[in-house]
Amino acid sequence: MDIKFIWEANRFGMFYTLVRAYAATSDEKYPQAFWHLIQDWAEHNPPNTGANWKDGQEIALRLMAWTFGFYAFIHSPSTTPEQISQFTQLIAAQAERIHKNIDYAISTRSNHTISEAFGLWMVGLFFPELKDSEKYFTLGKKLLEEEAAKQIFPDGSYAMYSLNYHRFILHLYLYAIRLGELNHFPLSTSLKTSISNSINYLSHLIDPSTGQMPVYGSNDGALVLPLNNCDFTDYRPLLQLGSVITIGKRMFEEGKWDEDVFWLCGDKIAKKKKGKKLVDVSFPEGGIYILRGENSKAVIRCTDFTSRPSHADQLHVDLWIQGLNIACDAGTYLYSGEGIWRNGLARTSAHNTVTVDGKDQMTLVSRFTWTDWAKGKVLQHGENLWVGEHDGYKPVTHKRTVMALDGDRWLAIDNLDSNEPHHYTLHWLLNDAPFTENKNSIHLKYESSVYKVQTGLLGGEAKFSTVRADLNSTRGWRSRYYGHKEPAISLLLEANQSKACFWSFFGFEDDIVEIVENNLKVNSKIYQLGE
Repeated sequence: MDIKFIWEANRFGMFYTLVRAYAATSDEKYPQAFWHLIQDWAEHNPPNTGANWKDGQEIALRLMAWTFGFYAFIHSPSTTPEQISQFTQLIAAQAERIHKNIDYAISTRSNHTISEAFGLWMVGLFFPELKDSEKYFTLGKKLLEEEAAKQIFPDGSYAMYSLNYHRFILHLYLYAIRLGELNHFPLSTSLKTSISNSINYLSHLIDPSTGQMPVYGSNDGALVLPLNNCDFTDYRPLLQLGSVITIGKRMFEEGKWDEDVFWLCGDKIAKKKKGKKLVDVSFPEGGIYILRGENSKAVIRCTDFTSRPSHADQLHVDLWIQGLNIACDAGTYLYSGEGIWRNGLARTSAHNTVTVDGKDQMTLVSRFTWTDWAKGKVLQHGENLWVGEHDGYKPVTHKRTVMALDGDRWLAIDNLDSNEPHHYTLHWLLNDAPFTENKNSIHLKYESSVYKVQTGLLGGEAKFSTVRADLNSTRGWRSRYYGHKEPAISLLLEANQSKACFWSFFGFEDDIVEIVENNLKVNSKIYQLGE
């Protein structure tokens, strides 16, 4: 069994729901449920025993939820002095466990360090009566400050190369910033600048009409500050809160994503900041590049890794047209599944890029560890054009060109070069929809629009295939929620030769695409293929 399913329940995310319900109804059944669950947990999880004492990060997130509920229910008629005494002892035991083992978290150079530092800092802040509270507070603050500088890159992107884990640490930092302000122990200006840069970074990636983001990197389903009724995939609550805390203005118009702001900042709703023009933009430290069409965008990954990668996804492209994530990332599904589902969607073959001889771009040595990191390099990034390459298939070179064409049409060109024949596989994972297939193209019907995806090989023979939800492989699946997978459409174009030039066109039902003298003709316009 995946231990994630045990740990997730023991993070006590339901306590935020109990507090919200109590605020709306004043019904004593909610604090009573809180105290019943605390008592039951204490009886079944004796100190330093079992899965729920195994990981300091899990303890810290549990303390975060418990403390949120504790201060919401402390004046409830259902709260007794005996409960408060037992609660404080439970807090002390768990904080001590984190402190004794925090060297391991520090060694991971990951979100574990941040969460455990936050747990110690928060306990030191809220429970000064504990004998080690000052020690916890001082160490926690020191680590929170240091890790913000280490793990958040100057461009605002995150060292774990994962948007879900980025949201995870931002929830912790935004909560800490507000707690520090309210209790007169503010965190540093440099830390706040790092958080502000992160909010700006994510603001370029979000689809503002839906709150959706690309599913970039590992996604274990974590949502550590669930204070609203928005879907897990909606990042507007985070960015609305982050914008209010960092610059004092809302990023979006009012909506159900405002509830986080209410809980952390009060009911005085800040004004909406002036909307910025959406433009092509680069985040080189995080390896993210964005090209924009009239009502579309391509989000491209090309990274010179400076910390541990989570997925082998160099030159992957997410494509959004008219608010729809047509070419998408497969996500994660399970870290500890059986067989092919043991973090299988982290592999190159699940991404929108090219594989060589069926191999990954890097060497997978465990569920989470890649060696021989592929080095990505951007060759050109101008208006409507991006060109990059990576060296993960030495001596084969892979260069990808992405072009924004007129009217929200897109073209990707993949050039592969070697002195010997190889098996090249171009893969696109497409958002599930009814589709019809015709030679090397398919038509996808999404509500009122029909989109065309057509691929080809310049010179040589190629095999085209499509699969939806293959029962015997990871092909044709995506996962937006941890532990849940859903069908998607996998498109492959395969060729055996030493050099290859694949092209991929994304457009609309009536577009006419053809090869003319080694160039691609789209309707009446000609685009050069090859080197």
